[in-house]
Amino acid sequence: MSEFATCAIIHTSDSNERLNEIEEKAIMKLLVYGAGVLGSQFAVRMHEAGHDVALLARGGRLSSLREHGVQLAEENSPDIRRVPVPVVDQPADGYDLTTVFVRTHQVDSVLNSLAGVDGDVLFLHNWAAGAEPLGKAIGRERVLLGFPVAAGTMDGDVVRYRRTNFITRRVAMPIGEPDGRATPRVERIVRTFRAAGVNAKAEPQMDAWLKTHAAFEVPLGLAVQAAGSTAALAGDPEAVRHMLRLVRHRFDALPTPPVPRAYVALQKLPEGLLVPLFQRFLRSSTAKNSALNNTTPSTRAELDRLAEQLGALTPAP
Repeated sequence: MSEFATCAIIHTSDSNERLNEIEEKAIMKLLVYGAGVLGSQFAVRMHEAGHDVALLARGGRLSSLREHGVQLAEENSPDIRRVPVPVVDQPADGYDLTTVFVRTHQVDSVLNSLAGVDGDVLFLHNWAAGAEPLGKAIGRERVLLGFPVAAGTMDGDVVRYRRTNFITRRVAMPIGEPDGRATPRVERIVRTFRAAGVNAKAEPQMDAWLKTHAAFEVPLGLAVQAAGSTAALAGDPEAVRHMLRLVRHRFDALPTPPVPRAYVALQKLPEGLLVPLFQRFLRSSTAKNSALNNTTPSTRAELDRLAEQLGALTPAP
């Protein structure tokens, strides 16, 4: 990754002082590819932190962003904030970093559009196929893996984001090299994101992290799709129990132990304890205002693509 541009801010003193105080602030030129819930929130955060951000969108979403900016509201609040983040409709050279916020089944078209431009690419989405297909399309040396931790829903063109709490504030966005190396570029990205208020951390087992998350996400997401909503699934303890058994099967068949190790609890704790815990979570406002409650065809297409990727790693039950 190219070095981030450096902006020198010079504070002049009174006439009796000989030296000027100079502060250097690392400014990232950043392309945010994908203007949905997650990409929009991330672009606003980085833009308001002073970084040179462009948000890539197309079609009606692009028109809305050009006219109104990114529109944000907390969950069900009537108060809408509008942030004029610059928007583009195509990727280009010259960015320090491109962050990709799209659904799993949309990645192929993204790879095609990024193959001819330069710069590192941080893929921030569900993905269980490893870095090889990404690197084959755009170059292995450009690929970084991660996962977003923000949440929310789209209400027309308004992003309704989840209210933060003690737990969500402690959850960090994991970012890592596909091979697990600790590298200066990962350190720079994490440091820059954290300075902008994005809770990020370096994850040395990012590929295993993504595979573990997919093994959890697919059974849970498909169970919500079948029930119609998180609340409906919470009301069916047998469906929750079946979902947990599918998660355990997926975990058992992963090529590496679950990452992070907290997922091991889903393998070890008794169903009699896990089922009511999941029911409580599914009834919570966190679940209600998450992507789990999105039962659109696009969500199903993503789950199906993730299931295909897992199928190459784990046998179906």
